[in-house]
Amino acid sequence: MNKFLLLFDKSKFLFLTIFNILLLMFLIPTRSFAGIIIKNGNSFNSSFNQANIAWLLASSALVLLMTPALGFFYGGMVRKKNVLNTISLSFITICTVSIIWVLLGYSLAFGPDALHIIGNLKYIGLNAMKIAQHSRYASSVPSYVFVIFQLMFAIITVALVSGSLVERIKFSSWIIFSIVWLLLVYIPVAHSVWGIGGFFKNLGVLDWAGGIVVHLTAGLGGLAGALVLGKRRGYLKENIIQPNQLGYTILGAGMLWFGWFGFNAGSALAANMYAASAFLTTNTAAAAAAISWMIIESLHSGKPTTLGIVSGAVAGLAAITPAAGFVGPLSAIIIGLVAGAICYFMIIIVKNRLGYDDSLDVFNVHGAAGVWGALATGLFASPFINPKYSGLFFGNPRQFLIQLITVICVGVYAFIMSFVIFKIIDKIFGLRATQDSEGIGLDVTQHNEVGYNL
Repeated sequence: MNKFLLLFDKSKFLFLTIFNILLLMFLIPTRSFAGIIIKNGNSFNSSFNQANIAWLLASSALVLLMTPALGFFYGGMVRKKNVLNTISLSFITICTVSIIWVLLGYSLAFGPDALHIIGNLKYIGLNAMKIAQHSRYASSVPSYVFVIFQLMFAIITVALVSGSLVERIKFSSWIIFSIVWLLLVYIPVAHSVWGIGGFFKNLGVLDWAGGIVVHLTAGLGGLAGALVLGKRRGYLKENIIQPNQLGYTILGAGMLWFGWFGFNAGSALAANMYAASAFLTTNTAAAAAAISWMIIESLHSGKPTTLGIVSGAVAGLAAITPAAGFVGPLSAIIIGLVAGAICYFMIIIVKNRLGYDDSLDVFNVHGAAGVWGALATGLFASPFINPKYSGLFFGNPRQFLIQLITVICVGVYAFIMSFVIFKIIDKIFGLRATQDSEGIGLDVTQHNEVGYNL
């Protein structure tokens, strides 16, 4: 027994000795190699701001979360036979846009300027971009970080359009559209408004996180698609307005609100006071718009609906997006209150009178809120929040005029180009599912699956 214990102690000692030697072998070279990396600056550049890198990567993840959140938000509002297809339209967009963005999307959107409307192909495939290269748009972080952050914006913008087309667009045609629309609509607008040398950027337009680039283009793109596709089979004859699973929609709205902090606060491109300000105004406007919608709906129809409350919150989030880093909390309340009222009016009055089938109200909420938010930026931009900028109410009427001109120009371009893209795809590939497919449901006819096994 004593020999056994002695052998055990020796084995234990030998094991610990070997473990410690191996640990030292791994630790010492790692530290030495880290010093070489810092010294040479090949893979780690000490001039980068690590806090800003961490914040933008976290913000990118938050914005990515918004796209599956959008899928749930949309998926809960359609008929149960189309729930999987609706969610899938958002999910597949993550995949397609991610590839196109790396191949040539980023270069066209944020590469060196060409004719003030688009970038050139310097960064095609990101081959000319070094891993330790500083971003031209956020000098404290590597270019790869900015590439990732802007990718998430491109994804959510394309995915937003699907809400106008659900329950009748073919899945394959959506994939084709998402690629073409990204290249011909989103990217030129993004470069013109945000890109160094872009036409509207040179003009002086303010669009903090995409009221014009994201919400206006998606809203008008969705409206164009709804007009080309036509109304859903049985529109206003079947009970298709009530959500099949309101819990999905509420969950999606909550996730969107959460992700929106990365969307707006992340657009400061640094962990700084502007990020904090944008975070606060984003939350404030969303809350104000939800309350506004709830009050108006209660007065109009007698009771507030949970769908109305979450729709109001999304309207407030869209409206504050272009203004988030330029306005104060009190202005954010006004922007939110007005956004809730405008979007409710668009759905209840304008949509019903004109009769277009914008399935999930992308134009009525995102488009309308984006327009209001962009114009409100020209009214409420405050030098007390961001010293470089001021709006009409702070002595600079020219800013409001610039916002108005940009909204009109981008809106016309986005609608016409989207309409043409839908028409061409419809002519070549066929845009709409067959009547039988719509009747059976797109979950079965497009994916051979069902959302509910009941």
